[in-house]
Amino acid sequence: MRKAHRKKKHRYHFLQTFFITFTAIMAVGVSGIGVYRLLSSEKEASFRKEQTEDVFHMFLEEIPSEENAAQEEGLPGSGLTQEAVPSGRYGGILADEEYMRENNIYAKEAASEEEITLAFAGDILFDPAYSIMARLLQRTGGIYDSISSDLLEEMNRADIFMLNNEFPYSDRGTPTPEKQFTFRARPEAAGLLTDMGVDLVSLANNHAYDYGESALLDTLDTLSGAGIPYAGAGRNLEEAARPVYFIVNDRKLAFVCATQIERLDNPDTKGATETSPGVFRCWNPDKLLEVVKEAKENSDFVVVYIHWGTENTNELDWAQLDQAPKIAKAGADLIIGDHPHCLQKIEYLDGVPVIYSLGNFWFNSKTVDTCLVKVTIDENGLKSFQFLPALQKDCSVSLLKGEEKERVLSYMRSISPEVSIDGDGYVTGR
Repeated sequence: MRKAHRKKKHRYHFLQTFFITFTAIMAVGVSGIGVYRLLSSEKEASFRKEQTEDVFHMFLEEIPSEENAAQEEGLPGSGLTQEAVPSGRYGGILADEEYMRENNIYAKEAASEEEITLAFAGDILFDPAYSIMARLLQRTGGIYDSISSDLLEEMNRADIFMLNNEFPYSDRGTPTPEKQFTFRARPEAAGLLTDMGVDLVSLANNHAYDYGESALLDTLDTLSGAGIPYAGAGRNLEEAARPVYFIVNDRKLAFVCATQIERLDNPDTKGATETSPGVFRCWNPDKLLEVVKEAKENSDFVVVYIHWGTENTNELDWAQLDQAPKIAKAGADLIIGDHPHCLQKIEYLDGVPVIYSLGNFWFNSKTVDTCLVKVTIDENGLKSFQFLPALQKDCSVSLLKGEEKERVLSYMRSISPEVSIDGDGYVTGR
């Protein structure tokens, strides 16, 4: 019995020891698990914090500065990152190709970061039935035997070079009945504009419609295909009156073209309407003044290139004298005239330089004085206005030097008493 009691006591001690040991092991295990979970939780929290900070910093990097945000404001849906948007006031516009196409805006790089050079010439004619093209095709050097090298250099050196394209490019249409002179050039002749360094042409003249609507429409397509912007004519009035804009050196320049000619209610050269092609007529200047005012609001510098005046006389007519001050007041910074086929005076109207006629440039076989007008613009606006004398002779045109240059400068001084013209052709108001 005592033996049985000892066995029972022994089993009791064994069970007691087992449960104590088991409880201790379990306590250590639970504590270990708790410590592991605590450490894991802290490690995970630290990792998540690092991730959150990284995302937060990435988010901050994606937020554009106020300056760039303002630039991108004008570019809805451009999808461009901050780094891809060009800098400057017009960076947002330059980054949106669709916006530029829709608003007739072109980008140009200037030779200088400090100033922009503009050059202007008068009438040209590429009709193969007339002397200029007939002689050009006979010359082995082509255009390089027709325009002097120093003049070509000035034309190509200008950041923007503009002239009057006084004819349509087309193989279609019929000449306007009973019109004394009707012009039409082959479409491939538009390549000469590139050789001449032309950046922009005016179609606002009395020969753009010589072969009717179809030829005018072909002209618009031909110039577009050649990459030459045009102003002053279009498929409707909206297009005809629309300025061409260039952004150069973070400055926006507007070019407006219009014609007073012909001065009839029903002219041979059809004026564009809301629904029909034609030129931008300004015999009644109200629409032109409205366009100039709007262009001034949308740009830094406005050029108005206008077809007006009476042919073959240096005397200004009443319509030129009437419209020029109105155009200046509406917002033009420079007024360039053509149509008379000869040079006319230079003057300043409330600080706005006006040359009333550039004369022929490369238009026929006559010997006539002509010019290249060269203008520089800087951050303050118009910096200089220069008249470079030239001569059209024997179906060629060249810059003048020496006594012949001084002869033309003296003539311009005699008909432009309100301005001073120095020996290099620089013009200043008195």
